[in-house]
Amino acid sequence: MTRRSSTFAGTVLGAAMVATGLIAGAFYIFACAVMPALARSDDRVYVEVMRDINDVIQNPVFLLSFLGALVLTAVSAWQLRGAPYRWWVWGALVAYGLAFLVTVAFNIPLNNGLEGGGDPAALREEFEDPWVAWNVVRAVLSTVAMGCLGRALVGYGRTGRRPASASPSGD
Repeated sequence: MTRRSSTFAGTVLGAAMVATGLIAGAFYIFACAVMPALARSDDRVYVEVMRDINDVIQNPVFLLSFLGALVLTAVSAWQLRGAPYRWWVWGALVAYGLAFLVTVAFNIPLNNGLEGGGDPAALREEFEDPWVAWNVVRAVLSTVAMGCLGRALVGYGRTGRRPASASPSGD
């Protein structure tokens, strides 16, 4: 790996960690603050606020982080495929890929279920417990992914900026 490509690989790895950390933080804050606060609301307010959140979260900044975490981690996994710490990046890709799939397969369809009309109590009954549970799953998975990327960055710091022939043994 040339010095330039090694520096670019480190930049991509760092950007993947930042994007993954932002998403892990978003899921975390929903798990420990937003949803417990909304749980105190009556059914009508609960459904209205979740509809508002579902509407405003679909913005370029969030989508760039949400998709960017996956794409940047995948690119990093490819770039660092020969690095001794590559398994940390692959672990991050698997963990975040699962968090992404949970979002697409469970949380988004639950969000979409709130779009229709109907009794707020019935909508909330179908939505709240499964959405909260799946959110915790994706918060844990994205946090694991961020930790794996952090560990890969430590490996990169030890070996990534030196030519492969000069890297110390044991890393």
